Order: sequence, then structure tokens, then C-alpha cells
Amino acid sequence: MFLRTAICAILMSAAFSNMLAPAASGYSTPIEPVAGEWKTWVITSGAQMQTPAPPGAKATKEEINELLSLQSQRTQSALDTVRYWDSGSPSYRWNEIAFKVATDSSASVVTERMLALVNVAIYDAMVAAWHAKYKYNRKRPIEIETKLVPVVPMPLSPSYPSEHAVAAGAASTVLSHLFPNKAGFLADRAEECGRSRLFAGVQFRSDVTAGLQLGREVAALVIERAKKDGTDAKWMGAVPTTPGLWNGTNPAMPEMAKWKTWVLSTGSQLRPAAPPSFDAAAMAEVREAAKNPRAKREAYYWAITSLPKYWNELASLKLFENKLDRNAPQAARVYAILSTAYYDSLIACWDAKYEYWGARPFQFDSEFKPLLTTPNFPGYPSGHAMLSGTAAAILSHLFPTDSEFFNKQAEAAAASRLLGGVHFRVDNEVGLALGRAVASLAIERARKDGSEKSGARSSAR
Repeated sequence: MFLRTAICAILMSAAFSNMLAPAASGYSTPIEPVAGEWKTWVITSGAQMQTPAPPGAKATKEEINELLSLQSQRTQSALDTVRYWDSGSPSYRWNEIAFKVATDSSASVVTERMLALVNVAIYDAMVAAWHAKYKYNRKRPIEIETKLVPVVPMPLSPSYPSEHAVAAGAASTVLSHLFPNKAGFLADRAEECGRSRLFAGVQFRSDVTAGLQLGREVAALVIERAKKDGTDAKWMGAVPTTPGLWNGTNPAMPEMAKWKTWVLSTGSQLRPAAPPSFDAAAMAEVREAAKNPRAKREAYYWAITSLPKYWNELASLKLFENKLDRNAPQAARVYAILSTAYYDSLIACWDAKYEYWGARPFQFDSEFKPLLTTPNFPGYPSGHAMLSGTAAAILSHLFPTDSEFFNKQAEAAAASRLLGGVHFRVDNEVGLALGRAVASLAIERARKDGSEKSGARSSAR
């Protein structure tokens, strides 16, 4: 809850600042002039996507006239829409929309997979957009026509193609694939996002048209990968009958252990050693934890918290705090690094769970009644511990001054599962360690993605 409150406060402050100084950019140097060369995920490079040259002088003059006309039509509703889409980086609203669509849709989509696909599409499209921006170096409208008065800060980057439209085209296309019953809503939001840049007075219509097209083209390649990532496979195995292992019916998604990963070679790459044979001492520790005065509060807090959303919103907050909300490529990079590592951590966790079929406390001692409802899948290692360990390590790398806070949150999420009686301590310890190991590989890749060559202001590492 504190994250949403903090983000709202920052957004209100940013909107007010925009009204006071509409043409101020906040940057003294061009934004990420070499981002078009950064390492990509699905496309071979930023140069792969051949964005056509922007219109010539005659067509640009006509587009200027359109912007002058729209400037006189800035109703309060239009200004509200402009400020909505200008709040945060181009990636920000689409991550927010992704969660909303997933909640409202009847389609069953694993959240971690959705976020990875959406953010890879936005990031790759943004790299391709930056390649085109600095290839063509088209001036922003206000640099050509001084009668234009932008109502948002003018980014210090070339105008063509529109970064907001690029994100809109990429995200809306991927989400429409995942949630086809929401395709109309998503298409409308993408068009609205693009129009907002025209009413804002910071980009031309052809910038928006090219951006939407570029985003959709990159998204199509991401979707092709998604169709082959193994998520349509059916599990053909069987629950083991060996005493001391997890036993139950219809275990949750064992096939997920074989899904295609982003950073790891496979889900089994970092497979941990088998868990120890649980004994009376391990069970006694679970029972003792339940007596902790904070057990109920901590256990329920983390049980009802959507972990993917929690860590995603925390990333958003840190982007605002570090003034990277105006740096479209860096923001897209942060979301992509976090979401791909987080997704891989889930797959690696499921690999270990269904390799070892670790028992849950209530299965070791049938008289034990856990505080929380035990999830219907094996216990070792803990998903809460592993996923939070990955997210905390990724964010600690990107925003090192907050490392202590991130790690405390991960440790609290892990400890809550022992307090709630659904995990043994070793499940949490191995989960945290394995999650951090996944993050280490993701960080190693991030260090070689070319982003550190940029001369623009940047806080994310």
C-alpha cells in the first residue's frame, strides 16, 4: 500500500511541475544517444528493424499546422489524458495496464510470463526506436515552430519515432495476444497514448504512426517466441508414492518447470541439491515459529500480496526517485531485466519443486494446522523466498543505495512462509540463495548490454 501512495504523490508532484514549466526537459545532454546499440532480447539488434525515413519539409509543414490546430483544442479532458500518459516513462503505464487487464480478463495467464513478454517487447522496440531516432535526427516540433507551446517537458532526443507510441504498439500487441478478449480495449489505449503526444505538442503525427508500427513489428517477433516457449505442453508425469515426499492430487502446473527461459539455459541450470529428510526437529521449528507474536501479521501480509506486482511497483518507485522516468530506454531496460530474471526464477523454482517433491509441514505431521492455506504443490524450495531473492538482488544492482531495504523485504517475504506454517526453514534458505544465483546471471548479462557506454544521465546500473 505504501508503494501506491508514494507513487501517486510523485506523479502529482510531476504533473504540477509540468504545468509550471511546460518546456523544461530536466536534461542538459541528449537522452541515451547510443541506446540504439544496446543488446536486445528477441531482435538481433536495434538496426534489424528498418524504420522508413520521416516525411520531408512539405509534409512536416502540414503536420505543424495540425499541431497548431490541436493546440487550440486542448480541453481539460485532453490535458488530463496528456498528463496521464506523460506520468512516468513510456513503459510505466503499460506495466500498470498489464496488471489491470490480467485481473479483469477471464484468460489464465501466468503473471510472470506476461510481464517478461511485455517488457522484452517494449525494451527491444525502444532500442530499435533509438537506433532510428539518432539515424534520422528529426527535430521536435517546437524546434521548428515557435508558436507551439508544449504542455509537458520536451525530451532531449530526436522526435522520430515516438517513444510513447513505440511502447504502446509493443505492449498492446503482446497483451492482445495473451488476452484476446481485451484486444479492442488495448488498441484504443494505444491510439489514445499516441494522440496524447500530439495534444502535448512534442511530436508529429508521423512520429506516432511510425512508433506504433515499429512497436507492433517487434511485438510480433516476441509473440512468435512465445508460441514456442513450451507453455502449451501438458504434464504426463505422476505424483510419487514414496513415503516422506509431497503427496496430493492435481499438483499445480508441474509442466512449468520445462518452459523456455530468458537468462538461464534451462530451468534446471542451477538446480540445488536435494532437500534433507525432514525430521521432528524441523517440524518443531515450524511449530515454534507459529507462536511468534508477529506470525499472523507477517504471514498474512505476504500471503495476500501479489509478489510480481509488489516488486514491479517497487521498480517503478525507484525509477521515479532516481529521475529515470524521463529516460525511456533506461526505464524499459530496468523493467526488462527485472521481469526476465523474475520469470526465470519461477521456472527454476518449479524445476526443483517437481524434481524433489519436497513435503510440506502438514504432510510430515498430520496433526499440524498451518496458519495459511498450503499451496497445492511441493514445498522445496520456497517460491516466495526464491522470487523475492531474485527481485531484491536485481534491484540492488540497479539501485545500489537501496540494497539494504530490498534485501530486508526479500528476507521478510521468505520468513513469512515459515511463520505461516507452509514451509520448512531450509525451503526458504535454499530459495533465497537460488533466487540470488538466478539474479547473478541476469546481472552478468546486464553488465554486457552496452548501456554503460551512454553519456546521458543515468542512475540504473
